Amino acid sequence: MADARLKRSLRVTLVGLVANTVLTSAKFIAGILGHSHALIADAVESLSDIFSSIIVWRAVVIAAEPPDEDHPYGHGKAEPLAAATVATLLLAAAVGIAIQAFRQIAHPHPAPAPFTLIVLLGVICIKEGLFRFVLREAISVDSAAVHTDAWHHRADVITSLAAGIGISVALLGGKGYESADEVAAIVAAAIIAWNAWRLLRPAVNELMDRTPDRELRENIRHIAESVEGVDRVEKCLVRKMGYQFYADMHVEVDPQMTVKKSHEIAHDVKDRIRSQIPRVKDVLVHIEPSSQDRTLKTSKR
Repeated sequence: MADARLKRSLRVTLVGLVANTVLTSAKFIAGILGHSHALIADAVESLSDIFSSIIVWRAVVIAAEPPDEDHPYGHGKAEPLAAATVATLLLAAAVGIAIQAFRQIAHPHPAPAPFTLIVLLGVICIKEGLFRFVLREAISVDSAAVHTDAWHHRADVITSLAAGIGISVALLGGKGYESADEVAAIVAAAIIAWNAWRLLRPAVNELMDRTPDRELRENIRHIAESVEGVDRVEKCLVRKMGYQFYADMHVEVDPQMTVKKSHEIAHDVKDRIRSQIPRVKDVLVHIEPSSQDRTLKTSKR
């Protein structure tokens, strides 16, 4: 499962890397020849896509490495770390685009060339298709890094669409409307910044070991309490490491039970959780004496 996940993640990242390289070159050339600052700004944003794809590619490879002496819990944190880095790059690109656009508004310049719209139309179609493909794979392999990379493609669609609107207004409006190109770039920068912040928050939450959704924790607790000999799960803590989960729980058993028997119950709890929820990599079970009335519990059963 891990090998298949790695191969799919690497494949989708490589596809994005190749596509971004080709599209960035096309937008830079068309923006320079066509006098479109919005298109050049769009190319700059696409350039950050290339770096983000490289970061995601390395993160996926590192996250797939098995645990070692220095990283006993594995290397899964590489994925949210890469996601946070990519989101930060998006924020930086948005700020850069906005600053450059504000500077250009005050300086007279010729209207963009009409052929830049054709370039943008092709870019929008390709990047939207790429976004849908990468997002589908990201959901399938549950990778924060690949998911962020997918929305980086959608951000490129937004900047290209905004650039197209700005160029259209500049061309249709004629003299005096040249600055529509820069206004479009500023609007696109604002949208990119919002998407970057939306992607940064879950990545940071995962790095900070924020607990997963309540349904998963309750499911783990229910499985543990279904094991014979378990009176109650006193505490259940779950954290995410890459696409896998680690659970720590305090399980209450009969105070008169032997150490050997309680040890067997702890193993039963661990094995049953891992078999029913394969994404749970490991379960640490701490045995505690039960405080419940066992006579009442037995009668209820």
